[in-house]
Amino acid sequence: MMRLPALVLLVWALMALLAQHLPLAPDRIALEHILDPPAAGALLGYDDLGRDIAARLITGAQTSFMVAVWVVGLSLLAGTLFGTLTAYRGGWWDRIAVLVVDIFLAFPGILLAIALAGLLGPGIDNVIIALTVVGWVGYARLSRAQVLSLTHREHVQAAEALGSRRGHIIRRHLLPLMAAPLIVEATFGIAAVVIAEAGLSFLGLGVQPPSASWGAMIRDGTRYMLVAPHMVLAPGIAIMLVVLAVNRLGDRLRDRLDTRLINDTGGES
Repeated sequence: MMRLPALVLLVWALMALLAQHLPLAPDRIALEHILDPPAAGALLGYDDLGRDIAARLITGAQTSFMVAVWVVGLSLLAGTLFGTLTAYRGGWWDRIAVLVVDIFLAFPGILLAIALAGLLGPGIDNVIIALTVVGWVGYARLSRAQVLSLTHREHVQAAEALGSRRGHIIRRHLLPLMAAPLIVEATFGIAAVVIAEAGLSFLGLGVQPPSASWGAMIRDGTRYMLVAPHMVLAPGIAIMLVVLAVNRLGDRLRDRLDTRLINDTGGES
């Protein structure tokens, strides 16, 4: 059941990692092939400039993969540190943290990302910064909730009674138990970042021409949907498959790591 989503993600990762080493020419213009449909020589056809859509799709996979890895990694690190440290210290530290998180959550995430990307200017680096500023809040809120729950555990209270340092308690007693829900959250975060990056590129705020991006490919294809629908279908299906595969694997991972579900059902689902 889960082999197909795993295969989709494996293909996505391989395209991203091997794109620079493959004999591709995503920017080569062939005027005689403008808007040509899929054929034996080009399985996904050509775009409005006569560029091979398959080559640009593989190159665009590198963009979405790199943005997803960087944004999720930075958001997970920043959000977990912020939520864990402020929640464990408690007092006014925790109250200020809650206020900061509530302020960020008051703005729709994608609109805030669009505003930040517009202020910073187009480019993949600015997209990563904008999406990280938006994305860390969810991890901070989750880690805070986990810390507030785990600090009442007996082993944490025993470590405090023995005089263990806060850093040691966080590293040895809190973070290992917080890892499972944070990993699941990060898994779903990958799908959200892929969609967000495609949306920003569609609006012209992501990577700039001639660099390839799935969102930019969809934007270019919207003008030719009636005569060359393959320009939109290829990147659109790629985004759908990646997001669907990530969500399916995230659901499965959540079921496996949810010990409460395992205890209720008497075994793994």
